[in-house]
Amino acid sequence: MKRIITPGTLPTPDLHQYLLGAVAPRPIAFVSTIDPEGRVNLAPYSFFNAFSSNPPILVFSSNRRVENNTTKDTLHNIMASKECVVNVVSYPIVRQMMVCSVDFPNGISEFEQTGLTPVPASQVKPPLVKESPVNMECRVTDILTLGDQGGAGHLIICNVVCMHIDESVLDENQRIDPHKIDLMGRMGRAFYVRASGAAVMSMPQSHKLPVVGYPKLPEHIRQSKFITANLIGALAGMKELPTNQEAITTILGWESGDQILKLDSDTKHQIAQEYFNGNQLEKAAALLMSI
Repeated sequence: MKRIITPGTLPTPDLHQYLLGAVAPRPIAFVSTIDPEGRVNLAPYSFFNAFSSNPPILVFSSNRRVENNTTKDTLHNIMASKECVVNVVSYPIVRQMMVCSVDFPNGISEFEQTGLTPVPASQVKPPLVKESPVNMECRVTDILTLGDQGGAGHLIICNVVCMHIDESVLDENQRIDPHKIDLMGRMGRAFYVRASGAAVMSMPQSHKLPVVGYPKLPEHIRQSKFITANLIGALAGMKELPTNQEAITTILGWESGDQILKLDSDTKHQIAQEYFNGNQLEKAAALLMSI
């Protein structure tokens, strides 16, 4: 049974938490800005994502405070300067980032309060966070106001003009390694997720046809009591499945393959699921197609 939530029928703070609990995890934009007097502000925003690669566009939202409907220093500074730096949040600095969510009085430096290090940017006035593994210098192209009540967002559209990537987070192919960058994500209430280690899964999927598709899976797979929807989805996403004879030939090449072929269908389904859980999709497919 699902609870029905209708916006407008419950207090904004409650709806806010339902949204944040459901739309999660979210990346965190750790945004540095500078006011007309040259004072630097640093604040985290989890209403944030990348929206385009060409041009390279980031968008984050600085929302009105629910309790008093006021707006934040980040928004004021960006409206004046049209510049910011978006720094990513890795696990080693997550606690320092959280201190920046405190509503310090105007003019108080979050860099000083957290011990983080400001570093001059190359193309914009706000500084980089030295301890962040990736910094993105941005010029703001537009600010979209979504409302005038507490909780309403201001979508800040940022054109990335320069990126700084710590070489220590790159793999041998010069791509960012999720385990090395060790990013943090925001969830609802006081919950965060660490996007490295066992939390990270590699799930290759071809984006080009052909793929098998659900309707072409054998009935015994689609109606199985023992294999999960994820395994069924993985099989449907394969370019092709082995024929029954190909599967049998493959299994005969396994250790004790002749004995495996003698197992009943339910047992084969359960073993196939174990193969899949162990990241052995090809073996799972062969076993299921041998039935």
